[in-house]
Amino acid sequence: MNHTVHIRSVKPGDAPQLAHIQTESWKAAFREIIPAGILSEYTDPEPVTRMYEHLLTHGSAHGYILELDGAPHGIAWWDAAREPDMAGTAELICIHSLSAHWHQGYGKLLLEKVLRDVKSAGYPSILLWVFDANLPAIRFYQSLGFTASGRKRPSFGSVEEMYTKAL
Repeated sequence: MNHTVHIRSVKPGDAPQLAHIQTESWKAAFREIIPAGILSEYTDPEPVTRMYEHLLTHGSAHGYILELDGAPHGIAWWDAAREPDMAGTAELICIHSLSAHWHQGYGKLLLEKVLRDVKSAGYPSILLWVFDANLPAIRFYQSLGFTASGRKRPSFGSVEEMYTKAL
């Protein structure tokens, strides 16, 4: 089936859609990675909606929504890297999509948009953190040129590894 795809920047009022996509994506992608109690806490839509409301009002990051046939399906968010020793690098803070259309190329379209915008903003490289047990995500990032850094950290009761890509 052919879908109409549109990627747009986030705007005030998008917080409920952003929260819905993030929490549903987490439930589907991380149920075998994050302990159930932690996953339940971080997939409660109310605090996630408040977080996005705050980011939309006060944040400096760059957020996007990918719409399929006019309905929000995927989100991505990037900013300057939060790691103190990675100044001058951009960071993909999150990329999520609803599981109904996984593995159909929409995440790639969204990430390619982020990479173009990061490069246009003058960043020479980008980093992201991915759960080391999230093999589908790791394969996705590697297919787009990201490489493992070997740098790991505990996160949400699991372990994340930093991946990087030169632009």
